[in-house]
Amino acid sequence: MSRTVLIISILFSLYITSHAQSCAKYNFASNQIFSSCNDLPYLNSFLHWNYDQSAKTVKIAYRHTGVSSSRWVAWAINPSGQGMVGAQALVAFQKSDGTTRAYTAPIAGYQTQLQEGDLSFPVSDLSATYARNEIVIFATLKLDGLNSTVNQVWQEGPLSGDSPAMHPTSGPNLQSMGTLNLLSGETGAAAGAVNSRTKKKNIHGVLNAVSWGILLPIGAVFARYLKVFPSADPAWFYLHATCQTSAYIIGVAGWATGLRLGSQSPGVQYTSHRVIGIIIFCLGTLQVSALLLRPKKEHKYRFYWNIYHHLIGYSVIVLSIINIFKGFNILNPEEKWKRAYIGILIALAFIAATLEISTWYIVVKRKKSSRPHKMPNGVNGTNGHNGYGARAQDRV
Repeated sequence: MSRTVLIISILFSLYITSHAQSCAKYNFASNQIFSSCNDLPYLNSFLHWNYDQSAKTVKIAYRHTGVSSSRWVAWAINPSGQGMVGAQALVAFQKSDGTTRAYTAPIAGYQTQLQEGDLSFPVSDLSATYARNEIVIFATLKLDGLNSTVNQVWQEGPLSGDSPAMHPTSGPNLQSMGTLNLLSGETGAAAGAVNSRTKKKNIHGVLNAVSWGILLPIGAVFARYLKVFPSADPAWFYLHATCQTSAYIIGVAGWATGLRLGSQSPGVQYTSHRVIGIIIFCLGTLQVSALLLRPKKEHKYRFYWNIYHHLIGYSVIVLSIINIFKGFNILNPEEKWKRAYIGILIALAFIAATLEISTWYIVVKRKKSSRPHKMPNGVNGTNGHNGYGARAQDRV
């Protein structure tokens, strides 16, 4: 028994060791040998290379495992900065006829289809293989004018026929970039670029969730239910106005942040999320502007103004909640944040349902108590002087 446990422990240790050093233990089918390699932190990717410092050339093999034949992969060096724009990419995928295509693609903007073109540095011996759900790109790069530390980007996405389509824009696909020292093999995350963009997206999401998604519904609850109680007048109005005004101001800040993010990522299309956001902003602006034109209670147009005010207000709330969940799908945050917001919505819905029942009970009770008391025949109206008593329908 103890011998069995020992064997299992040894095999487990070998398994862990082999996976912890997966690129170092890898043997290429072509018997090529690379002196350096690195397990890239995202997208099941590995980079192998030989760097000739004097000649400023680097021979690379980029491996991407667990990839189906319906997807493309790419590895790139960005000589001008961090991230996608400016990257000089090597792209590969398996074509519909079963052959594997490898080509170069300079990336000038976010809205790219990875069109073939010459890179800013010479590339030779470019080829690719596809076997057992693994694509390997081979190439030799001439990096004159570049330091030994380079900015690298790697990516994968779906194919549309025999052409690359847009890759996902969240999670690992957004984090697959960093620095690489070709001499030491040391790597680092492109923290400044990734974290700055992610931070702006988080700020955008928090501002809009708090404003349009929480404060706005709370303000609507104040207006609908508190005004039933005479003691809450005019406190309900000030609470309502404070919540809605605060929601609008914070929401405009969130909307402006979204516009800024959109201008920095012109090729990344979140069409429905963006369109709904613009509609919400326009309707919210109309709602705030309408406060300046609110007729007095006794005015003949006050009835129509109330219809407009309620219709626009509830439309903004519904659209905001829909758009916040679209934002969750884009940001892909930890599940706890989505659950927290769902919990808040459930709590608000429960409060609204409870108050709806309570206020209807109060209103119906008041209507009953305000009706004229019916008197028996012969008392205060027997002869029909007050319109009651002499009529058959007055009987209980």
